Amino acid sequence: MNIIQVFGASIKDQVTTSQGGTGASGNLQSSVGTIINFVTGFFAVIAVIAIIIGGVQLTTSQGDPGKAKKGKDAIIAGVIGLVICLLAFMIVNFVIRALQGTI
Repeated sequence: MNIIQVFGASIKDQVTTSQGGTGASGNLQSSVGTIINFVTGFFAVIAVIAIIIGGVQLTTSQGDPGKAKKGKDAIIAGVIGLVICLLAFMIVNFVIRALQGTI
């Protein structure tokens, strides 16, 4: 499994579409969908990193309420960002499939 498959489309799908699978508009939709899925996946990775950093801050706060609050805030922001990324990923894939008529 390569990184492009993780973010929603495989290279094989792109090659099939570009070789005359669904025509120019299908290729454009697929390309835009791939780019949006990649960007969404990138931000999801950043959100996970924020959760990890917040966890480390919370763990190493040593009882300091300021540091503990900063760590909790980072975890909450990371979780909210991850939820937004997952919802965006689902919405984009739904719209692309609806435009291609596969739903």
